[in-house]
Amino acid sequence: MNKDTIQSILDREAEAVRNIPVSEEYERAVELIVHHVHERGGKLITSGMGKAGQIAMNIATTFSSTGTPAFFLHPSEAQHGDLGIIQKNDVMLLISNSGKTRELEELVPLMRGLVPDMPFILITGNPDSDLAQKAQVCLPTGSPAEVCPLGLTPTTSTTVMTVIGDILVVGTMERIGFTNTEYAKRHHGGYLGDKSRKQSEGEIR
Repeated sequence: MNKDTIQSILDREAEAVRNIPVSEEYERAVELIVHHVHERGGKLITSGMGKAGQIAMNIATTFSSTGTPAFFLHPSEAQHGDLGIIQKNDVMLLISNSGKTRELEELVPLMRGLVPDMPFILITGNPDSDLAQKAQVCLPTGSPAEVCPLGLTPTTSTTVMTVIGDILVVGTMERIGFTNTEYAKRHHGGYLGDKSRKQSEGEIR
């Protein structure tokens, strides 16, 4: 792989991020998360299949580490008992590039069988899908073309999904006033733990 190819991939991925549609839906998503988790005592549950599921898992761990309790629910395992993680006041974040992921389409009525008014946020490349129509908040990715030479492997799409997750995390952190001191309480090991403790000492002083 030569430098021109590498630069082309970087340019295409960067352009996809720049083209993520920006709207007031982000504020609505953050408000839903703050209301259900921080005001009503629920939690954020993320879900997705395949590569989108891995992004959903990463988003859940990032939320948890920044003061918003979050868990990843595998949509297939949900049908074999894991659905029991869902409780009143929870809010869900689903990720489906196609907007037609069968396991997520099946998950929505199952979760609402437990909590009829359960709201969910959807990150998708298909804002016209049935899943998008059922979501309280839809966050389109802009449906970028994959940099994969086959145009199939989730590459660019997962990049923009990750960035959208970061936007939600940072927006929620700002809304709840998350501090270095609170960060340090959740990170006891490694470089970040040491750095956050030093920064929190500066806050206390």
